[in-house]
Amino acid sequence: MSTIPTLTDTREGRATRPRFLGGLTWLVLRQHRITTLAVLALVVFTSLWIVYQRNELTQLLDAAGWPAKEAPIPVVGRQYEYLTMLLGSLPVVLAVFLGAPLIAADQEQGTAQLVTTQSVTRRRWLTAKLGWCFLTVLAGCAVLSALFTWFWQPHRSVLAGNWLEGEIFDSTGPMLPALALFLTAAGVTIGLLLRRVLAAMVATFVFSVGAQVVWGELIRRKLGTPRFVTYPLDGDLPARFQDAYELDRWVGSADGTLYGWGVCAEATEKATDACIEEKGIVDNVVEYYAHSQMAGMQWAGAGILIAGTALLTGFVLWWASRRPV
Repeated sequence: MSTIPTLTDTREGRATRPRFLGGLTWLVLRQHRITTLAVLALVVFTSLWIVYQRNELTQLLDAAGWPAKEAPIPVVGRQYEYLTMLLGSLPVVLAVFLGAPLIAADQEQGTAQLVTTQSVTRRRWLTAKLGWCFLTVLAGCAVLSALFTWFWQPHRSVLAGNWLEGEIFDSTGPMLPALALFLTAAGVTIGLLLRRVLAAMVATFVFSVGAQVVWGELIRRKLGTPRFVTYPLDGDLPARFQDAYELDRWVGSADGTLYGWGVCAEATEKATDACIEEKGIVDNVVEYYAHSQMAGMQWAGAGILIAGTALLTGFVLWWASRRPV
């Protein structure tokens, strides 16, 4: 059975809590000190990696005379891919290794039963543990998100990946902290219900991966209102749409009728021209999201995830206050 740290005097050779920490807060922090240090180390390592990558990229672009001249190709290597992969997997890692065992470990080892026999109520104990957990996730991911945004935003035109793809959209702005909080809250909930650490970690991993797939395929691209641009059939897309994320593309006639992009993809050029003339096709029509919409879409997505986090947290507190943990 895991032990609950006790508050003792330094004269007895044991550590005492700092004056600015309350008793229960200090106990939770002491219980999870190794996890706290591990998360801190991960944040520091990743932060230094981001700073190093930005410095290397800046030097490379300055040497090439960018933006007056075109950037060298490739402008980034595998380290950038590894960095985005790490940031993309961070919410799942925190959910599995921080959220899932948070309550399940205490239930499995009997610590939860010991705590509830003391003067501290279950609600206060859970609130303290959830507060430590969510604050750790929020602080760590907010720092990494701010640093990666600082790295990516000014160099987005030369870096791999489109801004609405998951490795960028979900790792910048408010999205990384919000997504990590939601998946961690889901891990806590799963752990509370399953009461076994290993089972909770496996179930949380499966849920987190599935949730990210659903988020990317069904929700992310619906967070904003698409825009449309029309330009001549033989023309080029205006340069101001360079940062746009293209959703769909059609060809259109003068009366506004839209046809699929390949409607006149005939075997010969002559047949293609005849088809275009027959249908009166004169324009290209593109449905897109502008880069200027990115911040609003991220805050909308973060709001959805924070609301989900609040619902899961409320359920955990309600469930634990009415049933033995």
